Amino acid sequence: MKVKIIIPIYNDWQSVFKLFEEINNLKIDKNFEISIIVVNDASNHDRPNEEINFDNIQSIKILNMKKNQGHARCIATGLKYILDKEEFDYAIPMDGDGEDRPEEIKNFLDQIKDTDSVTVVGERVKRSESLLFKICYQLHKLVTLTFTGKSIKFGNFTCLPKKTVENMINEKATWNSFSGSLSKVEKNFIKVPSIRGTRYFGPSKMSFLNLIKHSLSIISVFKKTFLIRSAVFIVLYILLIKSNASVITALPLLLLLIAVYAVSNLALRENMDEFKNSLSQIESIDNIK
Repeated sequence: MKVKIIIPIYNDWQSVFKLFEEINNLKIDKNFEISIIVVNDASNHDRPNEEINFDNIQSIKILNMKKNQGHARCIATGLKYILDKEEFDYAIPMDGDGEDRPEEIKNFLDQIKDTDSVTVVGERVKRSESLLFKICYQLHKLVTLTFTGKSIKFGNFTCLPKKTVENMINEKATWNSFSGSLSKVEKNFIKVPSIRGTRYFGPSKMSFLNLIKHSLSIISVFKKTFLIRSAVFIVLYILLIKSNASVITALPLLLLLIAVYAVSNLALRENMDEFKNSLSQIESIDNIK
């Protein structure tokens, strides 16, 4: 069974080369053929010129993008590349910095080895960030559930059969939000517990502002549901506060209107023409293994 691991990266070469080693050291069933596709998001740091000698990884390709396009679009490009150019049975998108723990790949493979065409997601049960970030992350999940009706407890770290990859390539939301798109095209998942790891090197790149953008990007996939629920909330809230209206009581309405504006703009990123032509943005391909 051929498995393609898709890793988006921007400058973090030291981490991704360590990840290669960690994947190579996994004791994986010989029935699985593991290959890696790295999507280099126009990094401005030079790649290390290290000798690659991994026995348990079939191949490593680096797709060098012409310009920086962001994490979600790099994953989308990687999915389109393997669908158009490679033979595979399953795809595993994952972060390249150690926060998606490579040892959990085996948990995915255990689920698919005796099952035909099943989607497996790593459901996050524990995180390693600060208490404040954990609280914000729980708030993000609550807001997403409230305004979309979707309980999304996974990120990019998933195991997708070829059929699901095909469905995601035909869904324009994939160009904007991986987890939002997957929730839209796939209704049935096998969930395996996933512990969010710590970065191999340096601080996490997921800031509070990035978390807000991540949350709004997911919500934008379900824009119609969000707008309907927002309208209902606005009407009910106005009825509730009309006798005690003030600047303070109006603040939630202002925040919601800002969110509506942001979601509407993020939804414009779902550009199917750009997605279809994403492989034309690959400047070069390096086969390093």
